[in-house]
Amino acid sequence: MKVILKLPRLSMNMQEGIISEWLKQPGQSFAAGEPIYAVETEKVTTEVPAPCAGVMLEIMMPQGENAEVGAAVCRIEKVD
Repeated sequence: MKVILKLPRLSMNMQEGIISEWLKQPGQSFAAGEPIYAVETEKVTTEVPAPCAGVMLEIMMPQGENAEVGAAVCRIEKVD
């Protein structure tokens, strides 16, 4: 199943963040809980874990771009 992942709210006051690094590229697989990208906020840089096992299909938010909470960042193929 194809799923679009959105930028999560990592703190109560977070409104946006910068995708500071993509740790997985299209075609790469990952396990549930494995970090797939890093987000920089005004206070900290945090690695965001995969919600499930899958394969990266498309990066929708380029590295270095500012994204609002809830914005689509990538598309994955969910693996059961």
